Amino acid sequence: MINDSLTSLVSRMGTERDKAATVFYTNPVLSDDQVVAAYRGSWLPRKIVDIPALDSCRKWRNWQAEDKQIEDIEAEEKRLNVKGKILEAITKARLFGGAAVFIGTGDANPSEPLDVERVSKGGLKYLTVLSRQDVTAGEIDQDVNSEFYGQPSYYEATGAATMVRIHPSRLVIFLGARHPHNLMSVYNQGWGDSVLTATLDAIKNADSTAGNIASLIFEAKIDIIRLPNFMASLGDERYKAKILERYTLANMSKGINGTLLLDKEEEYETKTASLAGLTDILMAFMQIVSGAADIPVTRLLGQSPAGMNSTGTSDMKNYHDRIQSIQELELTPAMSKLDECMIRSGLGSRPPEVHYSWSPLEQMSEKERAEIFKTNADAARTIVGSGTGQEIITREAISKALTNRLVEDGVLPGLEDAIAEFGELQEQEPSEEELAAAAAAQAATEPNVTRMQRAANDAAPRTLYVSRKVVNAADLIAWAKEQGFKTTLPADDLHVTIAFSRAPVDWMAVGESWSSELKVAAGGPRLMEKFGEARVLLFKASELQWRHAAIKEAGASWDHPEYQPHITISYDPDAPDLADVKPYQGEIILGPELFAEVKEDWKAGVSET
Repeated sequence: MINDSLTSLVSRMGTERDKAATVFYTNPVLSDDQVVAAYRGSWLPRKIVDIPALDSCRKWRNWQAEDKQIEDIEAEEKRLNVKGKILEAITKARLFGGAAVFIGTGDANPSEPLDVERVSKGGLKYLTVLSRQDVTAGEIDQDVNSEFYGQPSYYEATGAATMVRIHPSRLVIFLGARHPHNLMSVYNQGWGDSVLTATLDAIKNADSTAGNIASLIFEAKIDIIRLPNFMASLGDERYKAKILERYTLANMSKGINGTLLLDKEEEYETKTASLAGLTDILMAFMQIVSGAADIPVTRLLGQSPAGMNSTGTSDMKNYHDRIQSIQELELTPAMSKLDECMIRSGLGSRPPEVHYSWSPLEQMSEKERAEIFKTNADAARTIVGSGTGQEIITREAISKALTNRLVEDGVLPGLEDAIAEFGELQEQEPSEEELAAAAAAQAATEPNVTRMQRAANDAAPRTLYVSRKVVNAADLIAWAKEQGFKTTLPADDLHVTIAFSRAPVDWMAVGESWSSELKVAAGGPRLMEKFGEARVLLFKASELQWRHAAIKEAGASWDHPEYQPHITISYDPDAPDLADVKPYQGEIILGPELFAEVKEDWKAGVSET
């Protein structure tokens, strides 16, 4: 293209900022030196390269096999540092346009195809990451009957003194941004483009905007002083020296006491630049970068979502779907031969049932896990019914399915070991004689209030107060005394409130808890807080929260915005400063649920010992 030499100062036609420049597209050329300079010199290119690569490997994979097989395979992954090598290769592929992992099996001739069937236990020796600069693609395979059709038929790696030819079956190939031309094109020579090629203009615009805003900060306030005959007097060197001395002293006096001394004929003025709206402009450029890189702004910039009711959930879900697509459509096919070698190297054979799935990036919160657990348990109870023996699906089958689901969801850590130790449901099903004996023993020892609860009339809703007493109250009182509490509630009064419903509720609809005794393991989140005049111990107990939610679903009311399990220790106004109190960290044992009607004057019966 030949351009004339005419340029316009007003329209900037013919300059690098020609208004018509953006309507023309040219073939982008980005050298390795430019790529490295951008990656090392600016944080935006580094994040665009690193974030998807890191997220693709962050949660890694879940192997599906027997426990011992999974242990051996994961040990092999750890020995070879598979996760680290793949992360390094993906990062280099995104940066330079391509990279490979060499599968080292110790064969004498790497130019021959890799036979995975010949890999024995421990046969995978090492993995070596090679970037595009380390490996040169050979001639393109034109045989349509070959599995490598349209791809390089070999690669050449150049070492310090030798050149090694490598068969493509021995390499895990990763491409950067896929090239529209085929692999024979001179544009890529067997590789893809750097992911920075299409995003660099957006990155530079954002960086230059941020730089200009930063420079504008220093010009946000400018002092202007008008002097009579200033230009005419500049020819006098003594005048220039006097001017510099004069305003150096003026700035010093202004900095000391905020007073500026001027001659009567001098004029002083301050001009400030408005910075309003600059943040919106910069964020607009950042959003363009985010779109170009296909990374949400919340992930790219590490900031919280902005705007009313904005959570960023949908953006992150779309991004996680994209990462999952990369894992399933790019990483899995590329790593297929490496995985076959690794399974054989770890196990000594290839069991057909061994496979894996990529771990999801979206992790459920504790509340979501609890809700899923409760939903699954309720569904299992509904299917089993009353246990009359007329169910479509047997109790044992539901137990087995529910156990598998709980293990997969990971909501009850150690469940498999507990089942191995104590047996499954059908293995510990009591006999009719055992059930009758247990019922008789319970009737003889059951507290009066519990029998009243069971005899409650579901046709007469009433207010409801549900609590559990602290069985090991002596341990908590001993701890409180050590922490400086002079008085505490009596041991019989230490309890946890589960429901306090002033609204009448059907007690029979509320039902009963799964367990008559609840143990809260030692440790975990514990805090001391002041609720009004009460000093309380806050702790975490998912079963109490589930039970509270279930009672509310049955129609109970609750006077507070949320439920937090706690034990009231003392109402003593002279209690020690809670900042100096170390929360109780021992086990908390709670007795059976106690049902009673709400007493509005409950404070009248509070006393301490």
